Amino acid sequence: MVIVLLGILSVYAAPRILNSGDFYARGFHDQSMAYLRYAQKTAIAQRRAVCVTLSDSAISLRIANAAGSNTCTATSPTGPLGTDLAGPAGEGGLSARSGVAFSSTPISFNFDALGQPVDGSTGALAATQILQVVNVNRSITIEAVTGYVHE
Repeated sequence: MVIVLLGILSVYAAPRILNSGDFYARGFHDQSMAYLRYAQKTAIAQRRAVCVTLSDSAISLRIANAAGSNTCTATSPTGPLGTDLAGPAGEGGLSARSGVAFSSTPISFNFDALGQPVDGSTGALAATQILQVVNVNRSITIEAVTGYVHE
């Protein structure tokens, strides 16, 4: 009987345990959501814009240098409009492991001093954005008016 149970477990459990890509994808999903929440909370606490630059498999943050400023740019790392913002654990950015990425290229945006997501180029409120990580059944939603980040 023990051999039969081990055989059944090996058929169903072993492929899930040995496939670490799904675990890494879920971890990247959770870390991405934490990064986005951290960016919004930092913008509110510091009363200045935080730029969120998203690529296929990475997130980086920059904060505007002037208090009350709603502009910063990710394209000029040494420019006067912003400095790199360390993540919640003090790291310089969030990068996914190989094989883990967003399902489509997300659109970069800013959180203004009120925590609302705005388009970096026009300053208008950004549309609700949904981020999906490959192999994760949950999506990350950033509400347009409030900036609330949730699953």
